[in-house]
Amino acid sequence: MPVTAHRPRIRRTALAAALCAAVALGAAACGPFSDDPKAAGPFGELSGPQIVNKAIAATKTADSLTLDLALKTTDGPMKAYLALDTQGKCAGTLTVGATGTAELIKPDAKVAYLRFDEAFLREEAKGESAETQEAMLKELKGRWVKTPVTDPEAKDSLELCDLKALLRDFEEGLDLSVKGGETTVGGKKALMLTQAFDKEKTTLYVATEGEPRILKIVTVGGEEPGTITFADYDKPVVAKAPSAKDVLDEQK
Repeated sequence: MPVTAHRPRIRRTALAAALCAAVALGAAACGPFSDDPKAAGPFGELSGPQIVNKAIAATKTADSLTLDLALKTTDGPMKAYLALDTQGKCAGTLTVGATGTAELIKPDAKVAYLRFDEAFLREEAKGESAETQEAMLKELKGRWVKTPVTDPEAKDSLELCDLKALLRDFEEGLDLSVKGGETTVGGKKALMLTQAFDKEKTTLYVATEGEPRILKIVTVGGEEPGTITFADYDKPVVAKAPSAKDVLDEQK
């Protein structure tokens, strides 16, 4: 049976939705929060909402960054560590469930390479006959699958690699958030801004030196808690296509 009938998919639409929800710190349903615009701090007299909007604007100017994400979603735990840029390059790992990891290399805006570990392949092959499972493992284990980014199945897997789309999710106009204390994230000084609603609390960490970009988002409670960390802003992304001998090209 051809590989195209068994190619694993990373069903991570829920992960993207959780990311968008975490970024959306301001919502009319969250109710009013007070913030003293005259309070001392690294952003002077700016209020919490003003700082958040300033951070969003600065983050959206990024040419590249690394994304380190760990979330509990309605589809189960998901993790991602990716370096990506606005030119289409992307490289890193995606983990779905308790086990099962896929490596990803996207050297440009046209093609991508995916390599799945045995745990991922076995999970994907559940329900298939033993013969089919072994054939899939033999054909895919240790090999990269080359696929066009326009492939509908690949599109789900590559959603987090679209930095331009990711940055578009950082919408301005947020009107609720409260300034907190100062701390550090990855060795960088940051200001915490928090918003709470019902049993969910989201804290945004904004750099206080250099560009006021978002360094981390932490959501506690709610349906999809987790942490998203942003680093290595504007650093070159290394995403070199693997050796041809290790690639299974589905376009052939």
